[in-house]
Amino acid sequence: MNISTDQTTIESVTLEVSDLATATAFYDAAFDLGDKLHIRATDAPTNGFRGYILSLVVSQPSTVDSLIGSALDAGAATIKPAKKSFWGYGGVIQAPDGAIWKVATSAKKDTGPATRAIDDFVVLLGVDKVKATKQFYVDRGLTVGKSFGSKYVEFEAPASSVKLALYGRKAAAKDAGVDPEGAGSHRIVLGSGIGPCADPDGFVWEAGR
Repeated sequence: MNISTDQTTIESVTLEVSDLATATAFYDAAFDLGDKLHIRATDAPTNGFRGYILSLVVSQPSTVDSLIGSALDAGAATIKPAKKSFWGYGGVIQAPDGAIWKVATSAKKDTGPATRAIDDFVVLLGVDKVKATKQFYVDRGLTVGKSFGSKYVEFEAPASSVKLALYGRKAAAKDAGVDPEGAGSHRIVLGSGIGPCADPDGFVWEAGR
């Protein structure tokens, strides 16, 4: 898997987990994200909603079902069963380590054979003040691709990289189907040339690999 050398690109996402063996087995079985996803052990306390959603955007409903199915078989729990909606088809699950994953497509019908191809890997951060956090990232060289005032921001990114988006914390929790309350470590670290740093909501960035 090729990784972009753009210094503002998210090269990888590292999830910090309590049980390294269980998390390794789960992600090996559930998703094939290669060098875009890493895990490492931590004992940092965390409770409730961690303030982020990891989204896998795919081409058709059968791919959503395939990925969610393998995640459930590997030990994930259902938060929102996959179903059709106004915007497409998708569902939300929680991994054994506590990370929330949304798998979705804008398509409502299959147009070809089922696959497990992932078109986009998106990190959606639920933040306290969207405009202030957007400016934090703009000041560090990220370019806004889409922006809807203080509600939602999506940054431009090469096709080969992890994408970054911002949402209000309560809106993100509602989208995920969980309570917005939470405290402690986010248990996620983003690897990029903009690091090392921490944003206004405490999301940690490290220097890219």
